Amino acid sequence: MNSRMDTTKNALIEKRNSNVFQDAAARFIQFNKVFDSRFEDFTGANKWSILYRDMSAGLVVALTAIPLAMGFAMAMGLRPEQGIIAGALACLVGRTWGGSKYQVYGPTAAFIPVIAGLMSKYGHPANGGNFNEAHGMLIFCSMVAGVLLLLMGLTGMGKLVKAVPNSIVVGFTVGIAIVIGLSNFSEVLGLQATIRGDFFEKAQLIATHIGQFNGYAFFLAALTFLITRVLLKISVFIPAPLIALVVCTILAETVFSTHGIATIGEKFGSIPSNFFFFTPPTLPPLTNQVLLDCAYFIVAILFVSAIESLLCSSMADRLSNNKKTPFNPDKELWGQGLVQIFVPIFNGFPCTGALARTATSIRAGAVTPFAGYFKGIFKITLALFLAPWLEMVPMACIGGILIWVATNMVKPAEIKEVRATGALNTFLMIYTAVMVPLTDFLTGVLSALAIYAVARLVLNLQANKAIYTDPRTANNPEALVEVITNQ
Repeated sequence: MNSRMDTTKNALIEKRNSNVFQDAAARFIQFNKVFDSRFEDFTGANKWSILYRDMSAGLVVALTAIPLAMGFAMAMGLRPEQGIIAGALACLVGRTWGGSKYQVYGPTAAFIPVIAGLMSKYGHPANGGNFNEAHGMLIFCSMVAGVLLLLMGLTGMGKLVKAVPNSIVVGFTVGIAIVIGLSNFSEVLGLQATIRGDFFEKAQLIATHIGQFNGYAFFLAALTFLITRVLLKISVFIPAPLIALVVCTILAETVFSTHGIATIGEKFGSIPSNFFFFTPPTLPPLTNQVLLDCAYFIVAILFVSAIESLLCSSMADRLSNNKKTPFNPDKELWGQGLVQIFVPIFNGFPCTGALARTATSIRAGAVTPFAGYFKGIFKITLALFLAPWLEMVPMACIGGILIWVATNMVKPAEIKEVRATGALNTFLMIYTAVMVPLTDFLTGVLSALAIYAVARLVLNLQANKAIYTDPRTANNPEALVEVITNQ
């Protein structure tokens, strides 16, 4: 009897494993179909008008994305042209293999504390490192995270990532906004000192060097912020960040030319025109600390990639009022994995779905993934043309744009929505928003997830206890089954 049961059990296990491999194989074939249901609208007599709409949307987003990508890269401790490279290449890779019709890929604010932390620790001479070694380590961590994302997509884990509560996501976004604001406050104030470290160290350094305050730099940062904000309120079709940079750069080169305003060229040197070249992964001499740091950054890149890309894809379907095929979360993880593998090795860095640029693309008329291809092509072409002038942009203007990004990340409607869901979610949102800047990104988010898991377990136990002790179900098995089924 036991032998027969063991045989049956082993047969069931083999069948289950076989189904898992078959599902993974089917997903692999599906994920590598370039022209799939995402292009379902590109048919019939309207295909050329749709292509024109996608091209127009791609141009609008490219004009907006160039200054943002440069700002994100510099905030991460990388060179400005790397933001342009990453944004263009991420769009081409992500639009080819991703799971959303509309999503625009590129550098995002959520990656700033992750990448800046790695580059600061391993790329700063004061810590015994250098830029190339730190970037090589970033590439290694990104590629490993990319492989894990591929496996998550193949094994159908997209639905698990979507289970992260919205309260933690909103709190994480607010926390990142605080980090970005503080990290770029020195550029806004025109300080010459390098501001590095954790939340308290940065605040202390800013207070220590406040005597370097440059009122002209502050004026340009504030003007950049205001021009961007006002123009985008008029229309999302206006490339507001680019216009703000042009106006303020002209002021800096003419009216304020003798007032010691630092520029991109002075900080980073000339912006090269050979954007794409191979940058292999490297690691410093392996120690326990290096291994721990690698694990930390791999998990951080994995988390940001998965959460933000799936949130962005979901938002894109709602914003576009997509009534046809919805985004595929597992295919999106597959596309994200390829983005994190291929973009960094061509002088880029990790990227994911960009919420603001995706929304801009949809509002500008995007219909199919062709809009992403146009965005990538336009972005790199325009950047090559503008490269000599981008060096003249004041660092204060980049600070102003990033402060605008930070303020734009905090959505009062989202905070109000979380508060309406109860005390637990409100606490999780506030806790995450505070812990992310005070500790670090991963500590804040993972500890919030742990609190959420424990709270849900306690609430479920209490609910089950209430069901079993309820007089209506205690002596009525049929009623008990019905209640449990409907939970």
